[in-house]
Amino acid sequence: MKSIMVDMDDVLTYGNFSKILEDYLGYKPDYDSIKNYYIQDILGDKKEDFFSKFKDMDMYENATLLPDCYNVLKELSKYYKIYICTDYIWREIVEFAGNNLKNKYNFLYKKLDFIDPKNFIFAVNKSIINCDIKIDDKISNIEGATTKLLFTAWHNKDLTEDELNNQGIIRVNNWKEIEEILLNS
Repeated sequence: MKSIMVDMDDVLTYGNFSKILEDYLGYKPDYDSIKNYYIQDILGDKKEDFFSKFKDMDMYENATLLPDCYNVLKELSKYYKIYICTDYIWREIVEFAGNNLKNKYNFLYKKLDFIDPKNFIFAVNKSIINCDIKIDDKISNIEGATTKLLFTAWHNKDLTEDELNNQGIIRVNNWKEIEEILLNS
């Protein structure tokens, strides 16, 4: 049975961090103009204040799965071994990573009840994960897979199809596209 590694943030769920960031700022930033992977970099000198408030928040308390994610993953689990692999360390407040790990685990346990919790992997360096298929929004996280699916996000949307093709990467925009690629091909 082939294996699939699936990222959590901006692949299974979307907007949890950005909603908290918007509440803090009091407005919605122009996400189309942000090129950096770390969206909090737009805070500049407000970053320390933001993280002093953010460190105790559960950004998964009101989170939801992306449309079609649950049903597609459930169907995929009939044919593939599914692993959820997610980073839990905030580079600005490493000492509070345990809070995020607990919140991520609880969300996954509750929302993806058909996936064995032993298949939840919490790792910053996803290159150590050996799976046939990797689905992530960050290119470095899908390296090493036979099938590399890059989920479109603000920080990767400007990559051209030629750039992706040269690296053997398939861009996906939603879970229906993933279903088409992995179940109907």
